[in-house]
Amino acid sequence: MRTNLEKQFPSNNDIQPTARKAIQPHQTVIIQMNVVMIVPTGIGCEIGGHCGDANPASRLLGACCDNLVLHPNVVNASDINEMPPNALYVEGNHLDRFLQGTLFLRKVRSNKVLVVVNKADYQSINAVSAARMSLGLDAEILELKEPLKLIARIENGIAGGDVINWEALVEQVKDLEYDALGIATPITIDAETLGTYWREGGVNPVGGVEAIATRLIGEALDKPCAHGPVDYALTGFKEVVDPRIAVEIITENFIHCLLKGLHKAPRLSKTSGMSNRDVDCMVSPYGCFGAPHQACLDAGIPVIVVRENRSCLNEPEHPEFLYVENYIEAAGMIMAMQAGVHPSSVRRPLAHTTVRRLS
Repeated sequence: MRTNLEKQFPSNNDIQPTARKAIQPHQTVIIQMNVVMIVPTGIGCEIGGHCGDANPASRLLGACCDNLVLHPNVVNASDINEMPPNALYVEGNHLDRFLQGTLFLRKVRSNKVLVVVNKADYQSINAVSAARMSLGLDAEILELKEPLKLIARIENGIAGGDVINWEALVEQVKDLEYDALGIATPITIDAETLGTYWREGGVNPVGGVEAIATRLIGEALDKPCAHGPVDYALTGFKEVVDPRIAVEIITENFIHCLLKGLHKAPRLSKTSGMSNRDVDCMVSPYGCFGAPHQACLDAGIPVIVVRENRSCLNEPEHPEFLYVENYIEAAGMIMAMQAGVHPSSVRRPLAHTTVRRLS
């Protein structure tokens, strides 16, 4: 552990390039701490793999930095979204591209949100009205001519599925005036699979197809977007469930979380704003490796991996990553970076100082 920390913990020379400016006399330079937090969808993460159960962890990490960049799966919890006030809510594909250096994020005070539905029924109208009332959200509803169809299933232990008519959705909204897109449509899933998940846990069966849909649509539009299901509950289901799933049982409409997220989601730019050069570290669950991890390796961004947040994947440990036991330790690691304190200096025993001699 200590050897890994000695090798990987960023030094004072690792301050992001945007902060390494020539300092004029009497000029104050503010160096912000920017952290990315991911919990990949549909792989059964112990924390964040259910229904917004990574909200507390996001609030903890958010208290340790100036900006916390996260994707909807981290905080979306049906009627609830308790992301920290300094969170930047970014769809997964856009987050990957941000870390790869091809997209910039620009903070906003608010967005005009377009909510697309297959049918503008009482649920969707009331849900959007409630968000307008409580958040002060600028939003309207568009009823699609061709319904968006999402078919969820578990494939090889991972959530996936089919997305049908997403191209037609893109064609209908691409020329309209809005800043962010909310998608509120049904997800087809058999009652037995959903009931088994609610009673026994495991991989959330609907998250995967939602992620596929928003990646396709978000990449085509280059606008913030998120999906929430409607007509999703099982009729007559009145059981006590795992606390991580409980919000799904008490919710009638599942889109308030995404409306809150999209309300102030950062705009996407190809020319200016926060870039991957401004990111101090990324925090990830254990056992997974994907596009964001590779992007961090390529950009020299430290990756903190939380062992307690295991998934159904078994990716081997990477020597380049920093491994901690839980999110409390991850928060401590971020605070050490913030303070410029090397972790080994607050651990005991304290190793002897390394002496190098040139031959």
